[in-house]
Amino acid sequence: MVYTSLQSPHSKDYQFDLSIAHLYGNLMNTYGDNGNILMLKYVAEKLGARVTVDIVSLEDPFKADDYDLVFFGGGQDYEQAIVAKDLPSKKEAIAEFIDKDKVILAICGGFQLLGQYYIQANGEKIDGIGVMGHYTLNQNNNRYIGDIKIYNEEFDETYYGFENHQGRTFLSDDEKPLGKVVYGNGNNKEDGSEGVHYKNVFGSYFHGPILSRNANLAYHLVTTALKNKYGHDLTLPTYQDILSLEVAEEYLDVKSKAEFEK
Repeated sequence: MVYTSLQSPHSKDYQFDLSIAHLYGNLMNTYGDNGNILMLKYVAEKLGARVTVDIVSLEDPFKADDYDLVFFGGGQDYEQAIVAKDLPSKKEAIAEFIDKDKVILAICGGFQLLGQYYIQANGEKIDGIGVMGHYTLNQNNNRYIGDIKIYNEEFDETYYGFENHQGRTFLSDDEKPLGKVVYGNGNNKEDGSEGVHYKNVFGSYFHGPILSRNANLAYHLVTTALKNKYGHDLTLPTYQDILSLEVAEEYLDVKSKAEFEK
């Protein structure tokens, strides 16, 4: 049964409403990826949006028109194999969601399962739902682990993260990478790509979670979702207005701020 896991406080007036579906949030939440949900909620509230987060899991219906943004996290092979059996029941609605240019953030296993297939470490092939063109191969006795930095030319933004994955993902011709690798391994250590950007779907292998280290990406995801819902001429506060100065102040203690202001 779909259930609400997070909501903005009802005591505060909000200008907008943002509904987020957390796909398989009770299963696909490796390496603190649930923190992406918290960051999306934080940024949306700063932009004046009341947030509701529903966990949509096994045997739950997913209705494309009910949600403005989807988060699909990562899991171990065991959980991913379970999810892979249920996910086809949601394929049509997820494809509709993507075709309507709605926003999805998919991390690691979620990223893989939206594609054609992936090969587990033991060599077993697991079918994805094929709503996107990428596919994932395995590698023998090796994982891509460590800090990684990528550059997104389209947004002129740099993203920092930590990767830990055994799979090697290859994008299709109609997909762009989330960014080009500056250092680290990326999708496959062969073509210099990391993650995926297709329509308004963003996928990555960054754990940690990705949005806690890259508030600029969180801002892009939330503003895109709000403009899809309320109109592309919607005027919203800039990233600098709501995040840059505030984030800096939150991480400086009183003494450091005094020294900083000298």
